[in-house]
Amino acid sequence: MPALDDPQTRTALDAVRAGAVRWLAGGVVAVVLAALLGAAVVRMTEDGAGRPPFAGLLVVTLAAVGLVGVVTGLGGLVRVRRWTAALGRIPWRGGVLRIAGPALLQVEPLGSDELLQLRLMSTAAWRARAVQRLNGAGIRYAEVSPGEWVLTADGAGTVYGARVAGGR
Repeated sequence: MPALDDPQTRTALDAVRAGAVRWLAGGVVAVVLAALLGAAVVRMTEDGAGRPPFAGLLVVTLAAVGLVGVVTGLGGLVRVRRWTAALGRIPWRGGVLRIAGPALLQVEPLGSDELLQLRLMSTAAWRARAVQRLNGAGIRYAEVSPGEWVLTADGAGTVYGARVAGGR
């Protein structure tokens, strides 16, 4: 049975997709605000009111942060699309998660002694802590592309991306 047939999987992917959309929307808003603020500063200086202090720095910062948000959101949407397509073809495997370091994971497949060594893709501290709380828990995992895995657990409400440790 493909992993995507599980309603929890669809919900988890929807949660990740929603996060990517928030990043994208926030980035677009920041870029628009930068453009509006830049236009307002130009208008003020043309009218002889003088340039507000730090206005240029604020415009550049808003634009840069906005572009980071847009790129992050688009990247997240592409990743979720790839994961959704892969999970529509492959089933979940069962295993037990062991934490080997701050972002290092070991998955013990059920019925096998071979360990799968993974590195969490996310660099967000809160996301790493959420995965660390799953230490010793039963998880479901699937290889969505060569060297790239997703994993989840009952009640997690999301999927976590991981790559083979030591590989790129």
